[in-house]
Amino acid sequence: MAEEILPPTLQNVLDQNSLKWIFCGGKGGVGKTTTSCSLAIQLAQVRESVLLISTDPAHNLSDAFGQKFSKEATKVNGFDNLSAMEIDPTSAIQEMVDQSDQNGMMGTMMQDLAFAIPGVDEAMSFAEIMKHVKSMEYSVIVFDTAPTGHTLRFLSFPSVLEKALGKLSTLSGRIGPMLNQMSTLMGGQADATEDMFSKLESMRAVITEVNTQFKDPEKTTFICVCISEFLSLYETERLVQELTAYEIDTHNIVVNQLLFPKSDSNCEHCRVRHSMQQKYLKEAHELYDEFFHIVQLPLLTEEVRGPQKLKEFSEMLIEPFKLEQ
Repeated sequence: MAEEILPPTLQNVLDQNSLKWIFCGGKGGVGKTTTSCSLAIQLAQVRESVLLISTDPAHNLSDAFGQKFSKEATKVNGFDNLSAMEIDPTSAIQEMVDQSDQNGMMGTMMQDLAFAIPGVDEAMSFAEIMKHVKSMEYSVIVFDTAPTGHTLRFLSFPSVLEKALGKLSTLSGRIGPMLNQMSTLMGGQADATEDMFSKLESMRAVITEVNTQFKDPEKTTFICVCISEFLSLYETERLVQELTAYEIDTHNIVVNQLLFPKSDSNCEHCRVRHSMQQKYLKEAHELYDEFFHIVQLPLLTEEVRGPQKLKEFSEMLIEPFKLEQ
């Protein structure tokens, strides 16, 4: 069994040229942003163009690179083919509301009806993001996602939008003509309801297409990031189970913040933490060795911030970390 252990690196991700979407996800505070930034830097060396997107409202890409990013793709300083953008789902919704207000009172009314269905606002903002991203020509896109719970929500969006469209269609069939008449009387546009439908329909089409790609292991993979502690390992197992249920490929786990005390160290605290981490690391190997590349990253004495530090850290995704005695 021992000789069958998969290499403890993310080289497999760099070698798979067909990959278009790469997600990095896990519990909050385990180093997802550092991992996704480091992976994007390594990908930039082997792929034509890389886009790094943060969908976490607490945007950390700007902090990590020491450069301000916005909802527009911006080149990362020091790189020719690496861009980054930070997207806030709530502001994407607000923009859509502002646009629909141009349709007068009826447009707003249809908007309220649509948003009354749980999850539609998030689904629509996700569709806006995807529309935006699909129009850009990048060879690979890396997502630095929000903590676990939020990450998996987008997977149910196609069915949420299907439901929304179904309800609106039924409603529109009954009161559509009356709404259009009222809209005209109130000075709005007669086709406000049709406009709303076409918007929802085009979004549903985009989301459905993207989701099909997400379920294709040739195009998409999910990298689970965790630390060697009970709660984080438990969360990772839950994440792996959910991804499997959604048919999304995952075969890499990054275990971050590992302590490697030197053999002559007399730090009691370090030794205790180290033995605890090794216990959970052993469990991770027992659970995942057969199908997963398990990458081990050390806890460093300083923060990984700025392009240079990230470049140095990213090497450890490809070359396993070795402790200097």
